[in-house]
Amino acid sequence: MSDPICPLCDRPIPPNAKQSEHHLVPKLKGGKGGPTVLLHQICHNEIHATLSEADLARNFSTVLALKEHPRLAKFIAWVAKRPPAYHSKTPKKRRKR
Repeated sequence: MSDPICPLCDRPIPPNAKQSEHHLVPKLKGGKGGPTVLLHQICHNEIHATLSEADLARNFSTVLALKEHPRLAKFIAWVAKRPPAYHSKTPKKRRKR
């Protein structure tokens, strides 16, 4: 069986990679029990460092919308060049509150 593919960066997610489920609509905004996607932890961290829960619920509740966000698109281009199990700390939150 092949490794799952991260829908954000399109790299495989090997069993040894840090990974987590992302609620497409945040749980706090009504997404509890809603659709989730398996992501690399670094990809998941970048989403939450970039966008507020309200933004995620209102404008970025699909993988396609996330990929089209300018900051996330830049991150995806960068992380796509890294090995599938690559992980690093995500810098402090960058989004405006």
